[in-house]
Amino acid sequence: MKKQRGYTLIEIFISLAIGVALFAGVLSVFVGMKTTTSETATYGELQENGRFALSVLSEDLLRQGFWGDYTGTLDRSMLSAVPGAPGNECVGEGLNNGTFPNAIGHFRTLWGQTVANQSMMGCITDAKLGSDLIQFKRAISNPLAASSNNNYYIIANLAEAEIFTGTTIPSLPNSQLWEYQHHIYYIREEAQGANVVPVLMQGRLTNKMTFDPIIDGIEMIRFMYGIDTDAPGTTGYGTVNTFVPANNMTITQWDHANNNRILAVRIYVLARSILPDNKYTNTNTYNLGGLALTFNDNYRRLLFNSTVNLYNAGVDSW
Repeated sequence: MKKQRGYTLIEIFISLAIGVALFAGVLSVFVGMKTTTSETATYGELQENGRFALSVLSEDLLRQGFWGDYTGTLDRSMLSAVPGAPGNECVGEGLNNGTFPNAIGHFRTLWGQTVANQSMMGCITDAKLGSDLIQFKRAISNPLAASSNNNYYIIANLAEAEIFTGTTIPSLPNSQLWEYQHHIYYIREEAQGANVVPVLMQGRLTNKMTFDPIIDGIEMIRFMYGIDTDAPGTTGYGTVNTFVPANNMTITQWDHANNNRILAVRIYVLARSILPDNKYTNTNTYNLGGLALTFNDNYRRLLFNSTVNLYNAGVDSW
């Protein structure tokens, strides 16, 4: 009868050592793939959020100052009627910076400010300090066939217009109907569990001013305004001479006085990951148009920027 023999203790230990080494190698590859996948997903989310925010702001800026068929600058003198202020009205700086034009001063259809106080414009109480706020007033681009009680409208022809609300459309020869809109964008910070998430907010005019979060993870927005200071008929008229941040803009520049016109806006959007990554330390510096921001935390970030030409401001009539 043949004697049966098993593995020796030394052979078992060698086998275990080889197995552990192989397992460690497989585990290392798995962890590496998981880390890479997580980083890729985070940067993909940053790209998507940042580009979407840039797109929303750019689209509004491109159409800023559009008033349907009316060919001039909107002011109280060319309006046959203007409704009273809406509920929760937002009023910016200047003599004439409410929702609708009044009879005093230049009507500011574009205005912005660097936030130094969480309470802004009489309608905002949670703005993030240091970021910018911007507002636009314009007609929404598509003509309408009917109106409702839920929005404000502007009916316009080449020479005059009327702003109204309700289902009864005023009579105005050779005119078309458009939705009147007042948009405001700013950043606020929201507590989501133990984490604080920056959010891009949009204020929108219906029968009153309402605010809604539209994009998570937008940490900062900043705008620089391209000013043309040349007089009509002179060399350089119709081109930008300088870009000015919101906190350095003057009354003259906002009100387009003394040959000052805003012809372009440079947009900066800083997107931040929603959750921190404790395996990553961000010590980068991000330059937002002369404003340098340096961090020392565990959030990933991407900076986006674009320059938008304000076509409706670049000509005297259209």
